[in-house]
Amino acid sequence: MKEIKLYLIRHGKTYCNEQRLYYGKSDVNLCESGVKELIEKKNNIIYPECEFYFTSGAKRANETLEIIYPGVKYKILEKLFEYDFGEFELKSYEDLKDKKEYIDWINDDEGHIKCPNGESKFEFKKRVIEGFNELIKYLKKEHIATALGVTHGGSIGIILETMYDNSLKFYEWQPKNGEGYELIIQIKDDGEFNIERIQQFGVEINKN
Repeated sequence: MKEIKLYLIRHGKTYCNEQRLYYGKSDVNLCESGVKELIEKKNNIIYPECEFYFTSGAKRANETLEIIYPGVKYKILEKLFEYDFGEFELKSYEDLKDKKEYIDWINDDEGHIKCPNGESKFEFKKRVIEGFNELIKYLKKEHIATALGVTHGGSIGIILETMYDNSLKFYEWQPKNGEGYELIIQIKDDGEFNIERIQQFGVEINKN
């Protein structure tokens, strides 16, 4: 059995976070306050040095990694990109609350209703989990013991809800901007793996 330490960090703040807008595929940059906040966090949080770095490819994720780890090389893993909200992108709850398509989508417990011209919750989950499995397979194949990626709150949340502890919803797992989790992943003899435990930058979270 082999152990992998995998760090998942949420990108820094954007104007969409500040204005509480839905945004996933919209490729926006970090805002000025988001850059400042990341620099402050870098002085107060011990971000680990790893063998392998990656992002989702979003500008906000790339910029975050480049601020925290200037000069490092990293790979783009597009399947870990945030949810595609389609026509709901860059709109607020107030903008959408009276639209039937929006009401149907937020009330869809099965996760099969798509945002208009976007993804369903089921499609998002399938894509991200597929990307996560591919990542672990690659780390195992290349004998990489430590890796760190900057992705998105939704992507991190759906990984932890699906593969670690579904007693919390994906949005409850989402870390703050510029913060994240250390995942201890155990690789079994048959090649399968499981997330053994996680820590939120030093504070261990026990699985229920």
